[in-house]
Amino acid sequence: MNRKIKSVAVYCGHQFGNNPEYARDARKVGELLARNKITLVFGGGNVGLMGTVSSAAIENGGNVIGISTTHVVSLQEPAQKEIDVKIVDGLSARKEEMFDLSDAFVILPGGIGTLDEMTDIMTKQQVGESCKPIYMLNTAKYWEIFGQVMTHMQAEGFMPSADDYNLHVVNTPEDLIKRLIDGNDLIATC
Repeated sequence: MNRKIKSVAVYCGHQFGNNPEYARDARKVGELLARNKITLVFGGGNVGLMGTVSSAAIENGGNVIGISTTHVVSLQEPAQKEIDVKIVDGLSARKEEMFDLSDAFVILPGGIGTLDEMTDIMTKQQVGESCKPIYMLNTAKYWEIFGQVMTHMQAEGFMPSADDYNLHVVNTPEDLIKRLIDGNDLIATC
């Protein structure tokens, strides 16, 4: 391993979803990131899973950086006062800022915004603009249907295998943190 993962962007829902396991795992991810001194980069909001993961990181002494937009800040309560929140002009700038600040990406359950952020990173992988690892936390098998869609796209000749995206599915927050700490998924060059 040439490098160490020092910061991760966590993409997740601004709502809680219907299964309490989503919030439980989001809280555990925030806690474990903080305890292992891995900086959390997130969307800057104080609601849903986004607020849960950041609150847990703060409560456990973690370094947390929020990136939000002027429009989003006008619609929802900003993150806790303990968080440095940078406000950018739009979603594209937000995604770029989060990308630049992160060594890896963690995808928790979420909706269209989460899916957009994840596929944006995967597209960067596909065109050679990134080789940073992506981790999907498959809480309560949330991402299994997306895996089936990817398998279908591959079978139909529209995308390479998940391995070509440095994409890793993990089933527990503990498995996730173990992968982040060992750093074996880091690729020295793209």
